[in-house]
Amino acid sequence: MAKRRSVNFPGFSHANPIPNASRIGNIMMSSVINGRDPETAQMPEDMAAQVVNIFKHVAAAVAHEGGSPEDILKISFWVGDPSTGRGALNGEWEAMFPDENARPARHTHTLNASGPAKVTCEFTAVFSD
Repeated sequence: MAKRRSVNFPGFSHANPIPNASRIGNIMMSSVINGRDPETAQMPEDMAAQVVNIFKHVAAAVAHEGGSPEDILKISFWVGDPSTGRGALNGEWEAMFPDENARPARHTHTLNASGPAKVTCEFTAVFSD
């Protein structure tokens, strides 16, 4: 049986002692990812910039493990107001997953947290190896 291993990719880290993701065999599940800038680690004030950064982190995570966005099975997002937050996600969503017949599952929840993050996510990827 495959053993669990931590996955940490450049441009993102947590303040707490948790990895960016965890992988067993060909399945990887991320920890919570926010919209900090991958170059500066600063949190942009506006949601649009945070959304762009989240999608950069997701792409970097799967690429670090030898995969691509095609390996992503589901992404869950948390936003302040899902009724407007869904729309804020759609542009980057369609750019990363242009084939409407082959997109991952997606769920948008209400973000109940204080602080500068306006959007967070976690995802599951299944690699073909």
